[in-house]
Amino acid sequence: MNRIDKIYKNSVSIQKYCQSYFKYLNEILISISLSEIEQFIATLLKARDQGAKIYFIGNGGSAATASHFANDIAIGTREYDKPFKVISLCDNNAILTAIGNDDGFDSVFSQQLQVLLNKEDVVVAISASGNSVNLLKAFDVAKQKGAITVGLSAFDGGKLKIEADISVHVPTGKSEYGPAEDAHMVLDHLVSNYLMRFIKI
Repeated sequence: MNRIDKIYKNSVSIQKYCQSYFKYLNEILISISLSEIEQFIATLLKARDQGAKIYFIGNGGSAATASHFANDIAIGTREYDKPFKVISLCDNNAILTAIGNDDGFDSVFSQQLQVLLNKEDVVVAISASGNSVNLLKAFDVAKQKGAITVGLSAFDGGKLKIEADISVHVPTGKSEYGPAEDAHMVLDHLVSNYLMRFIKI
């Protein structure tokens, strides 16, 4: 039984469940390594300075978070003279379904990166489990091309945490997708809001 199951089991009302969920989410957030976040932000700033591209990838809820990150950093920072060149590879249904149909879902990101990726670009993979095969295959391509890999993970971090050049790990219990994805979205807003202000100084 994970922590969320226990919270539900011990809740005598909806309000008590909400209160306990918020409390647990706060515990998770304050347990994330600040140095890991700092490394992540520094990597994004370096990519901007070099004119490199930043690609976000993920599955399911993490795909939505990848798209949200791309929006908030590329467009939300309102910087056009020296922009963050951020792209989510989760958003083109024609490409995703073509690759998925022809070569399998495990290749939907790696094949896109084979075409797009340059040395010193950044690939940011978002996954609660850290074990999605299509993300790990994307990392393989990134390493071959000399790109930088960043893993945003949860649970125990999985293979993504080990293989990423830079890892930001959200320490949740196994299968706690809600808190994991909540925390990844908080990271999106934390990072993008910092960048928005940093570049205006």
